[in-house]
Amino acid sequence: TGPMSLECLGNRLRITLSAEYFEDKYLSFSVVDQSGIAWELDEVMASQCGYTVTYSNWNNIEFRASALSCHSHLEKDVFIVTIQIKASHTPDMKNATTHLKSASCHYGPWSPRELVCESNYMEVSVRREVPQTVKDFIQDEPEDWTLAFPEAKAGEASIWQTVFHQPEEKKALLVSDAWSAGYGLNTTDTRVLLRIPYTAAQIQLVEDQGITFSAVRSSTFYKQRWMILMVDTAVACPVDGVDYTNKTIIWTVPKYIQPLSAGATSFKDVLVEAGVDLHKLSAKEMASRKYVLSNDLNAITMKIPIGAEGGYYKTSVSSGQHGAKYTINLFLEHQWEDNKRGLTKHTIIKEIETPFEQVELAITNNSNLSARLMNVTVGTFLPDVELVNLTIEGATVAVPEAVQDGYLTYEIRYANGSKAYVIQVPLDAPSVKKEYMRADMRAYTLNVTLVFITHPTSETFTVPVITVSAVKDAVLPSARGFCDGRNLHLIITHGNVDQNWLPFISDWHLTPEAAQKYNYSLRDNGTHLAISVPFLSSHVNYEDFHTSGIKVSLHLTLKDGITLANRRDFSISCRFSPSELIQCLPNGTVVITAVKLVGVADLDTSLLVLRDRQCKPSLVTEKTATFKFNVNTCGTSRKFNSTTMRYENDVLYFRPGNDTPVYQLKFVCWYAIKQTVNVRYESKKNPPPSIKPGFGSLALSLKLFKEKSYSEPYQESEYPVVKYLREALYFEAELLQPKDVRLELNLDDCWATNSQSQDSFPQWPILINGCENSEDSYRTVLHKVNYSLRVKLPQHLKRFEVRMFTFVQGTTLLQE
Repeated sequence: TGPMSLECLGNRLRITLSAEYFEDKYLSFSVVDQSGIAWELDEVMASQCGYTVTYSNWNNIEFRASALSCHSHLEKDVFIVTIQIKASHTPDMKNATTHLKSASCHYGPWSPRELVCESNYMEVSVRREVPQTVKDFIQDEPEDWTLAFPEAKAGEASIWQTVFHQPEEKKALLVSDAWSAGYGLNTTDTRVLLRIPYTAAQIQLVEDQGITFSAVRSSTFYKQRWMILMVDTAVACPVDGVDYTNKTIIWTVPKYIQPLSAGATSFKDVLVEAGVDLHKLSAKEMASRKYVLSNDLNAITMKIPIGAEGGYYKTSVSSGQHGAKYTINLFLEHQWEDNKRGLTKHTIIKEIETPFEQVELAITNNSNLSARLMNVTVGTFLPDVELVNLTIEGATVAVPEAVQDGYLTYEIRYANGSKAYVIQVPLDAPSVKKEYMRADMRAYTLNVTLVFITHPTSETFTVPVITVSAVKDAVLPSARGFCDGRNLHLIITHGNVDQNWLPFISDWHLTPEAAQKYNYSLRDNGTHLAISVPFLSSHVNYEDFHTSGIKVSLHLTLKDGITLANRRDFSISCRFSPSELIQCLPNGTVVITAVKLVGVADLDTSLLVLRDRQCKPSLVTEKTATFKFNVNTCGTSRKFNSTTMRYENDVLYFRPGNDTPVYQLKFVCWYAIKQTVNVRYESKKNPPPSIKPGFGSLALSLKLFKEKSYSEPYQESEYPVVKYLREALYFEAELLQPKDVRLELNLDDCWATNSQSQDSFPQWPILINGCENSEDSYRTVLHKVNYSLRVKLPQHLKRFEVRMFTFVQGTTLLQE
């Protein structure tokens, strides 16, 4: 209970630190000697002095100490170890909390030779026995003893040197050199101890029955009173020997391996016991866990089902994939007797970890659509996993910061220690993609990547979460239409699904630029899309003719902005007066516009003709052809009655090689006959025509147009117009009144000023006597004016193009 718990396990002490208490803290371990001095542990000191720090059961931290560790205090059958733990939230260990724990443990009787294989060191301790005198041994001078072992004067029992037996040579190390090399050497009144880290240079790898051991063959010489004694301090620990077959761990440990039995000829097993986490298990307990322990002639084998009680799974990451490994901390105690060394007790502590196995994670969509909340559960995870970041639309944010984006996350903990994570996001969060499906359904897609970290290994892995929820909340766009004298109008009310839908007429994308090109109107204020199209245009359909009018329809399709799939269709049909297609001018000129009907799909408007097939259209578009001719030409027939003259003709279309028309549009012009006038005249030579100056009332206008087609003038609300230097300005001067066909408008002088006053200075001439200014770097361009539906009297208009300029004096810009 509390932050630390301790256990005495034979000749070892174990202190376990609570993961929950020490979570997210930086730790330092120190051992306190009998003088009260705290020695901070690092990896070298731990393996040299008989301490082990490791993780167990996910994040629990385990500290183990040998009874013969450097700073333990031995009293009869009790050893005492004092540990100091500092915990801080910062790596510099400032404001650290200090925990002091002292433990006393009883230990049992020692065997003559005890071997321990810990996870970070090998240890051998041997009972002292006075051997025969070593012949020809030359003792070092007294001062050398002090150099080799500083406690030689004070201690009755002092180590002198250790000799390592290697295949190529024997290497002797004095105590000071052995300590510098990372070895731990110690003696008590009854035992000699050597502790060797697995990284030591003198370690040899030896094989026995195909299993590799880390082994050191060594002899330790020490002084006892007036004698030099030699002790065999060989030790060996298995490096491998673990196999995985049929979901079973098979751990094999050969017996009586050569480095530990050199010189012996007969062996007898005294005891074979095994357990988990340093706790011995009885045969009944092993059977209940389905463990199998077998002791054969040459080896001891232990079989553990993967996932069995006693072990635990921990999270692992391989190539970015989430998975797990089963971990179990086994130990084996083997006691035997041989005819050379007597009783040997060999304890092996073996942490076994199975290979990586990928684990699929369940992603469950528990969205609460009535509350408009997406709710996704991801898991389950082992307790050693933590959600740290979310990647939303390419941006990675920490879990606390994700709340600002509408992402709320929390843990669900289960009774077995596992957990899951829940992510809640409002449907209306900007990062939730909304897509129209069908009818009144919208698809809401949550696409977020979760970033996890494992403890204590700090491995990271990601889990992409993509969930889709269908919600009945789609509001489709609606439309209403109407027509005026010359245009078709569609007003579309936006819904909540068409933000990225695009307007198309047939397969033609109606953009603002395209609408301007064809003199259409396209306006969108965010809630409504308004479209206006003239009835004489390339993008309407002409369905039929009647004396009551021509039926014209406009079909508009809203398409998906990404896939261009058709989403919504709208159309409007209106009848327009036939008089809009024909003009019968007083001077006998007829202007008629023929239109292409929907039913004649292959009709080429440029091949339309009048009765006289030599009369062809003067203006052609994809769906219209305009003819201009005199009533006395092109095969026009004339009929009289008492009040009117009637002129008739036909617009015809013939397929090649066929004299029967597939298209015929009949038109008629009536001219009233009011009276017959008798005129007396006499032959007299008329004087030549002359022009006399005079005064009269004329209505004139000067307009600025947006482009060279002169289709759309700037409106009063758009002034002042901003243009770049040298950008073209298109002007049109028009005689508005009187509308007399005998009059023609001519421009004489035209100039620009720096203010609204025509008489102000400076001035720059644009036209001089009706011609361009020859001194101008960019001369004025005069444009020809042709007859069109808008322009009935071309002689009443003059058009010219001027390049944008400004007034300067020297290098200074002149302003009004």
